[in-house]
This record gives sequence, C-alpha cells and structure tokens, in this order.
Amino acid sequence: MAQHVIVTDYQPEWPRRYQEEAKRIQMILGDNCITIYHIGSTSVPGLAAKPIIDIMPVVKSLEKADEKAAVFERAGYEYLGEFGIAGRRYLRKGGDERTHQVHIFSWEDEENIRRHLAFRDYLRDSRQVQEEYGRLKKQLAERFPCDIEGYCDGKDDFVKRMEKIALSRYDGIWDRLYIAARKVQRSREISPFISAGGVAAALMTEAGHIYVGVCIDTASSLGMCAERNAIANMITNGESRIRKLVAVMPDGSVGLPCGACREYMMQLDQNSKEIEILEELDSRTTVLLGTLIPGWWGEKRFRETEKSKENR
Repeated sequence: MAQHVIVTDYQPEWPRRYQEEAKRIQMILGDNCITIYHIGSTSVPGLAAKPIIDIMPVVKSLEKADEKAAVFERAGYEYLGEFGIAGRRYLRKGGDERTHQVHIFSWEDEENIRRHLAFRDYLRDSRQVQEEYGRLKKQLAERFPCDIEGYCDGKDDFVKRMEKIALSRYDGIWDRLYIAARKVQRSREISPFISAGGVAAALMTEAGHIYVGVCIDTASSLGMCAERNAIANMITNGESRIRKLVAVMPDGSVGLPCGACREYMMQLDQNSKEIEILEELDSRTTVLLGTLIPGWWGEKRFRETEKSKENR
C-alpha cells in the first residue's frame, strides 16, 4: 500500500510524543546511548509537517546498536540498517502510515549530526523560512497525496539550499561539548571508599581546545567535582582561560556548577565572569559565570594586579 502524504499544521503534542518515545529508545540502547535529539519538522514549533516524529540517538557504538535490532523490532520498529546513508542506522515504526523514524549515528559522525541539528536550529530561528517551507510542503502534499518519492523530490532543492545556509551559520559547540562530556560519563566504583563518573563536564578554552573530567567522590571528602577535574586537565596542558562549559548530571540533563566550582573558575582569570555556561541543551539557554556569582570579592585584586603590571 502506498504511503499517504499528509501535512498538517504544527501540533503542540509532538514534543510530548517525542519525549515518550525517546525514553523507550534510551531504555533499549542503555549505556550505549550518549544523547537523543528531536529532529525533523515536528521538532520546529510552528512549522507544518507530516505527523511523523523524527528522533536522532547518538551512540558510542553502532555495532552495539545493531545488537538491539531484535529488541527494537519487538517494540514495533523495522530495523533497516544504513538505508541509503553510510554510517546511519534507520528505523521506522507504523508501516506505510509511519508514526516514528529513528536515525542512529555514532558520536564520531560529526558531519551527519551537525547537518541534522544545523537545519533544525536554522528553521527554529527563522519564522520566514518556516512559513516558506510549510507552504511548499502543503502544496507538494496536495500534488503528491500518495507519492512519497514525488513529495521528497519536490522539496529536495529547497532543503539543500537551506541546509547549506544553516551549516554556514551553525556553531555546534554546545553539542560537541555535551557529547564529549557524555562520552566519559560512566558511574563506577573505584574502591570501597571512592566512586567516580556520575557527573561529567567539558569545557572549551580560549584557544578552542576541549577538556573533559568526571566527578570523583570519596568517603573522606577529598573528592573533586567534574568541572574542577576538567579544569585540572586544562591547566595540566598549559591553558587557563575558559570560554564555555557544560556540566552533565547523572540523568543526562545539564546542570549548573556548584558554588565551589564557580569560585574556582572566577579565580582563574580576570575575565572569568564572561565564561558561558549551558543551562539547557535543546534551547541552547546559557548563563554567564558572573551572573551566578555577582559582586565577586576578588575583582578588586585583579584590577590592582593589572595596574601593578602596567606601572612596571
């Protein structure tokens, strides 16, 4: 049976449907799953779309994902392998009237991850492009109601043009930092007294290098937060100026540094108050360190030190 091509106005229920299915996929992939993204048109508020939820898990190993093929099939998915895109694992649910599509990529496949996220974020940021794309899709759905290939071919040129613009504007650093932190995040017992890895952090320096760290907890309060561990790695490698930082909690959510870590970062450099810290990954919401620790006691000392240097 031919797949019906139906394009509807944006539905507020789509994010909820994504969250529900993402939880199921996370459970199937387990520790192999680094993160999961809502992509495609249903991830763009206000955009008309086919009511199909597109989901992009990022994993440590595609081979381990393949081992879960039978589990996915029992959950209602067809596990179709690369299906035309090298390095992808494509799954679909719902048969001809599909409801979900899953695109699994390795964390090392920055090109494909970047391509999907850049296009999504560009559409989210541009109401004008949303409206143009929505009109085109509705026109094509009317023209090709039972011809998915004709529908896809009809929007191919538009998608390629918009994707090129999106990639030229996409930074992607927050996703790189988040994935870098998640890659090293793994709770483990080092000894009866020490555990590690429940929280992870990644930072980018002024020179553009990325350093990561995990928390180390001890029975005698001699441990170290993930943020300070990442900073220690940075200093060990001869750098001391941070531009951006991400801290990832045990459940995969993004969290803010504790008071001790905020103080530690403020003491690194007179411009530390400009360090940008991620608050929420999907929305890219950030906060400056100086906002988290206003009226910091050490600013005067930094000014005096700089003035002393100028007078030498």
